Amino acid sequence: MNISFEGTTILVTGSAGFIGANLVLRLFKECQHATIVGLDNLNNYYDPSLKDYRLGVIEKAKPEGIDYVFVKGSIADKALVDQLFAQYKFNIVVNLAAQAGVRYSIDNPDVYIESNIIGFYNILEACRHSRDGIDNGQLANGNYRGVEHLVYASSSSVYGGNKKVPFSTDDRVDNPVSLYAATKKSNELMAHCYSKLYNIPSTGLRFFTVYGPAGRPDMAYFGFTNKLLKGDTIQIFNYGNCRRDFTYVDDIVEGIVRVMAKAPAKETGEDGLPIPPYKVYNIGGGQPENLLDFVNILQEELVRAGVLPTDYDFDAHKQLVPMQPGDVPVTYADSTALERDFGFTPKITLREGLRKFAEWYFDFYKN
Repeated sequence: MNISFEGTTILVTGSAGFIGANLVLRLFKECQHATIVGLDNLNNYYDPSLKDYRLGVIEKAKPEGIDYVFVKGSIADKALVDQLFAQYKFNIVVNLAAQAGVRYSIDNPDVYIESNIIGFYNILEACRHSRDGIDNGQLANGNYRGVEHLVYASSSSVYGGNKKVPFSTDDRVDNPVSLYAATKKSNELMAHCYSKLYNIPSTGLRFFTVYGPAGRPDMAYFGFTNKLLKGDTIQIFNYGNCRRDFTYVDDIVEGIVRVMAKAPAKETGEDGLPIPPYKVYNIGGGQPENLLDFVNILQEELVRAGVLPTDYDFDAHKQLVPMQPGDVPVTYADSTALERDFGFTPKITLREGLRKFAEWYFDFYKN
C-alpha cells in the first residue's frame, strides 16, 4: 500500500504514551515536509520516567524536513484543544490519549470520564468546527478543508464477556464489564454521531493487548517482569485459563498508519441521504495465547536476555488465582476486515515480540 503524508499536518494525542510515541517515530519515516504535533498531559498513572524516555527517543530521531512540536496538556482542556486546532489547522487527527486500564477504572472512575468522554468530546467538537463554512465542497479557510480524517483508539474491551469467538466488529457490544470498556464504546457511538451529523470521516481501532519495549508497566508482561526481578509472586488469573490476543506494538502502528492514509469514503445511500463516513476495525494478532504459555515464553526470554538468572525458580513465584472483576476469559480478534481493506494483518509472533521486550528491559533497567 502506497502511504504518503506529504505536506500534511497531523495531531497525535497521547504522543508520550506507548502507542503514541511509536506512531510518531513511524511517521518520521513516512512523512516529508509535514507538521506533526504531539499532545500529552504526562500524568503519573504509571512511572513518568518512561514517558520522558519515549520523548527523548522521539527528539533524537526527528529528521530534517519534519516540523515536530510537543505540547504538554490534556484533551480535557477544551481551550487548549481549540487553540491547537486553530493554530495548526490539522488535516489528520489521531486520538490515542485516554485513561487506560480496566482494573484502575474500578476505583478511579472520575479520570475515565474526564479523559475518555469529555476529552474525546473536545476532539470531536474541534474536528467539527475545523470544517465550519464548508458547504458543497467549498473551502473553509483559504485552501484548508478542515480535518479530513479522525482516527481514534478503541479497545478489545468493548467485547466484554462475549462468548462468540473470534470477536468481529459485526458483533453486538452492549455489555461492557468495566467502565473503561464503556467509555471506549461511547467513543465509537460519539464518533458515529459526528460522522453522520457533520460528515467527518472517522475510523475507530479496537486494539488487542498491545505489548513491546517501553510499554505500559501495568500490563501483565511488564508487571510480571518487575515482580519476578524483585522475587515477588506473580498472580495468574482464572487459574491460567485466560487467553489473550497479544499484538506487538509495531503491528499496531502499521495498522494505524495504513488506516490514516485512507479515510472512509463519503457516499450516498439508497434513500438519497449521506452514509456516515465511519468505520471500526479490529487490530489483533488473531492467535490468542493461553496465559500459562505466555508466562513460559516470557520467562525463557527474560533468562535469555540476562534479566533473570538461568537458575531462577519460576514455579516458586507463580500463583494461580480466580478471575478478577472487570476481566474477561478470552480476547480473540477477527481482523479480516483490516486485511480486506488495507492488505495487512499483524505478523510478529509472541516469542519475537517478548524477546524484543526482554532485550529492551535489560538495556533500560540493568545496563
